Amino acid sequence: MALKTLIVGSGPAGYTAAIYASRSSLNPVLYEGMQPGGQLTQTTEVENFPGYPEGTTGQELMDDLRKQAERLGTDIRFGMVTKVEFSKDGSTPHKVTTDDGTVLEAHTVIISTGASAKYLGLDDEKKYAGQGVSACATCDGFFYRKKVVAVVGGGDTACEEAQYLASLAKKVYLIVRRDVLRASDAMQQKVKDAENIEILWNTQTEGLFGDNGVEGAHLVENKGKENERHYDLPIDGFFLAIGHHPNSEVFRPDVEVDEQGYIKVQHPTTATNIPGVFAAGDVADPLYRQAISAAGSGCHAAIDALHYLQEKGL
Repeated sequence: MALKTLIVGSGPAGYTAAIYASRSSLNPVLYEGMQPGGQLTQTTEVENFPGYPEGTTGQELMDDLRKQAERLGTDIRFGMVTKVEFSKDGSTPHKVTTDDGTVLEAHTVIISTGASAKYLGLDDEKKYAGQGVSACATCDGFFYRKKVVAVVGGGDTACEEAQYLASLAKKVYLIVRRDVLRASDAMQQKVKDAENIEILWNTQTEGLFGDNGVEGAHLVENKGKENERHYDLPIDGFFLAIGHHPNSEVFRPDVEVDEQGYIKVQHPTTATNIPGVFAAGDVADPLYRQAISAAGSGCHAAIDALHYLQEKGL
């Protein structure tokens, strides 16, 4: 018998969708993916999620949401979706295959697989994860008030992150591997006009160092093969702003995505181009990428799924 609702992916969007779907008697099954709780579990302190006046950790927040979904009746399973066969017109249930070979049929599918931040690939990024390395200035910038930080990147996102951090930190270094910024002219000008932002041109990061978290970065300035300068830059925080990668591959090409791979939804709903398939959270959000907005879209997706099932008489 086909499930009423299958949720693919955990995190704030998936767990919230599960909470609402469970309360609507949709008996949802949720597959958590390889990182139960999503990328927020990599964040040590969370102070901007409503309902936690003293703050919490990303892991504790996800544990709370998971327990709530489970208490309300969600069937939570560990595993990944490796193949989908979506019904293009919604006349038959959608088929989903997991990594252990299980084949499930579901009348509605909520995709909440999130997006992964792009990293430079340095071992030190993993070593100092949650101890000075971050991929979200709006999430973690507060902890660097009056401190010195560095942002890596040269596009609009990097410039936005640098500006945001400049309002909190004492000093912001923008590490740019080329001699130009890729950001819009207006964005570039704002960065250049900021008194506490210094752009390090033609510079790449070779590593990070510190005994109790990030204390500095090993940098190399390239001014041609004959003129390289290696030096250490004292910093308290290291922010990656070289983009995000939406985890949407397994759903393509059936589900429409934009040029970056983010799933397109039919605003103001979470409906995709496939009847009965909805998308919530960072996999469909190239703009905000916040836990609270992901949770909100998870709520919307569950309600959209309920309305779809009601209209189909299922």
